[in-house]
Amino acid sequence: MSNRIQDKSSFDLPTRGLTRSYSSGRSLFGIVMTILAGACLVIALIPLFAVLIYVIGQGFGRLDGDLFTKLPPAPGLKGGGIANAILGTFITVGIGTLISLPFGVLAAVYLSEFSSGKISQWIRFATNVLAGVPSIIAGIFSFGLIVATTGKFSAVAGGVALAVLMLPTIIRTTDEALKIVPPDIRWASVGVGASNYQTVLQIVIPAAIPAIITGVTLAIARAAGETAPLIFTALNSPFWPKLSPETLWTQPISTLSVLIYNFATVPFKAQQELAWAASLILVFMILLTSILARFATRRKLY
Repeated sequence: MSNRIQDKSSFDLPTRGLTRSYSSGRSLFGIVMTILAGACLVIALIPLFAVLIYVIGQGFGRLDGDLFTKLPPAPGLKGGGIANAILGTFITVGIGTLISLPFGVLAAVYLSEFSSGKISQWIRFATNVLAGVPSIIAGIFSFGLIVATTGKFSAVAGGVALAVLMLPTIIRTTDEALKIVPPDIRWASVGVGASNYQTVLQIVIPAAIPAIITGVTLAIARAAGETAPLIFTALNSPFWPKLSPETLWTQPISTLSVLIYNFATVPFKAQQELAWAASLILVFMILLTSILARFATRRKLY
């Protein structure tokens, strides 16, 4: 009996040593990979903070009341502001949002709730292709559709170009948000006598609103920083934008991104300072939309 116990204990000793060696090896590998992942995170954040610090350093000194209330000065002159570009950015992005939001949400509802088979697969494939289309192509599309037809650069043409860029982001995020809603909620709604349309409109969409808002804010953040489409469509203007329907169709409008492009390429220091200040404002506008998107996702979908 003692010999058996002795033999068994002598057999277990190497096994225990191997187990401890394997466990320590896994722990060492986990520590190394954690350190490597942390280093990659720091490296990835360096460009972001470098851009923020540089833009703040270049543009913060030009922030004053005139910047938000006055028009840009003539080339070579000091003073003035970029108020028309700020207002024009809100107008063009707002037009793009008004166009893309209903089409994007309705398309996502159809994909998630009413389509099946190859139709939905092809639509999702087309959406992914549209998401990868260069922004300048959207500008050329809007130019041919509106500017070439009317003969006028306008805020509406710029809004259509931005809507094309915003549409795939809204469709994809809304589609994923609707998929996250548990099917039990749909079954319960149908079980109490609601139709499919009532279930979608009154149950599913309200449950997915936080994620939908996230997709919309991300699309807005992307559209606000686009330059090439607006050069082809909205062009630029040194004057205040007018909000009448006629002028939105017939007059060019100034935006922050195009103003930055124009002022950064001139040899005048005053205009270059305004370009840096506009860059700072545009960065903070995009940062604010991203923060709003995070706050929107804090509420659970169900």
